[in-house]
Amino acid sequence: MKDGVNGVALGVFLFFFLLVTVLGFLAARWRRAANENSLDEWGLGGRSFGTWITWFLLGGDLYTAYTFVAVPAAIYAAGAAGFFAVPYTILVYPLIFTFLPRLWSVSHKHGYVTTSDFVRGRWGSRGLSLAVAVTGILATMPYIALQLVGIQAVLDVMGVGGGESAHWFVRDLPLLIAFGVLAAYTYSSGLRAPALIAFVKDTLIYLVIAVAIVYIPVKLGGFDAIFGAASEKFTSSGKGSLVPGEAGQWTYATLAFGSALALFMYPHSITATLSSGSRDVIRRNTTILPLYSVMLGLLALLGFMAIAAGVQVENGQLAIPQLFENMFPDWFAGVAFAAIGIGALVPAAIMSIAAANLFTRNIYKDFLKPDATPEQETKVSKLVSLLVKVGALAFVLTLDKTVAINFQLLGGIWILQTFPALVGGLFTRWFHRWALLGGWAVGMVYGTWTAYNVASPTQKHFGGSSAAIPGIGEIGYIGLTAFVLNLAVTVALTFVLRALKAPEGVDETTASDYTADADTSRSPAPKVPAGH
Repeated sequence: MKDGVNGVALGVFLFFFLLVTVLGFLAARWRRAANENSLDEWGLGGRSFGTWITWFLLGGDLYTAYTFVAVPAAIYAAGAAGFFAVPYTILVYPLIFTFLPRLWSVSHKHGYVTTSDFVRGRWGSRGLSLAVAVTGILATMPYIALQLVGIQAVLDVMGVGGGESAHWFVRDLPLLIAFGVLAAYTYSSGLRAPALIAFVKDTLIYLVIAVAIVYIPVKLGGFDAIFGAASEKFTSSGKGSLVPGEAGQWTYATLAFGSALALFMYPHSITATLSSGSRDVIRRNTTILPLYSVMLGLLALLGFMAIAAGVQVENGQLAIPQLFENMFPDWFAGVAFAAIGIGALVPAAIMSIAAANLFTRNIYKDFLKPDATPEQETKVSKLVSLLVKVGALAFVLTLDKTVAINFQLLGGIWILQTFPALVGGLFTRWFHRWALLGGWAVGMVYGTWTAYNVASPTQKHFGGSSAAIPGIGEIGYIGLTAFVLNLAVTVALTFVLRALKAPEGVDETTASDYTADADTSRSPAPKVPAGH
């Protein structure tokens, strides 16, 4: 690591950071609507984005600092086990092709802004809707925290903040400034800000990857030398491998499958989806978004390149930023740092908007102020988007950042428990609403308690996302085990509650709602009875 501040890289980084900040504030004027004081406008960009804007927005939303920092860092530390992120992004697109257009259609028809809106309307249960909303907000906070860790890693490598030995205020001040700027333009422009900035972010990312995947291997003697160096390191240290061992295969498979099921349960994924102008936009995007999976595979290889380049860092999250500083000229290292930083800002903005929409629609309006006007909803959502970022900072300041990928996997454990109510509800109403609530509770308690009891060398609790699978004994992703328990309890309770003829709640949707397109007139959502 170079001594002092890398002035050239910092200057380039600041140029792009200021550029996206200006774009973030100007976005308030982009595609401006006559009435901006509604969640449709502030929180969903007017539900009018076409194929390319949606593609950039979803790409900016899904491929985050997790992609650019945490995945290569996991591969740098543990080898091929970190590649689980590549197959899971391949698995996810055929999966979402089957249900996202249906969700878009019914949400467009009834004016749903969040997944909890749909759950309340489909199952006639404010209690189940509240559970989904709270879970979405909770799962989003560690995911935003992961974006902040990505920004902090870049700042540390550039020499800004004084490193780990500096006073916490000095060390975290640059991150707090970036956090404040992000909060300001999100508050001002809503979803239009990350939609516009995503164009810059994706352009920078593709440029950096195109250069890195050619330039760095040439400097290191080719991929034979890179894989050889990685194999030698893993063999000598006894930690990690180029090929997962038999003991790690269950972990690898369950992480990939569980993550694929969880990805589009996150509120920010749905927010970006519902911002599109038609169901055909969603279908087209599920066919072209796999292009990002190619990029992810190339990005993951940077973990091996960091080993071959002799990068030595105690905090694995610094491995890729340090690789860029060591291998690139200072000016291009600045471009790469900007790509990572902006790659964190875009999803962090969308995530905070999505979590704020959940609070406003499904807690504030449903339970605190049922007669809230669209203007009041928008104001509350803007304020909550700021508070959610503060909650994410709490994760950054209290949990171990050396294995930041656990932030995303911890959120996945929670958000996966909403799958039966959301995806199940898009295809069937056989499940009973109280059974769904019971299954959710079992999955949440088991998943949280099990994750709490996982220790790591640097952290006593929440030190990992895998544990022994009951009845099998193999080590697997806690989120998927909790989901299976959730589903089993839901099915069993449904049989019992149906036998007891428990009230099922009112379904405000019809079969035709799930195939409606943009030219179908929207019907207002009726009030749902207060029954849980």
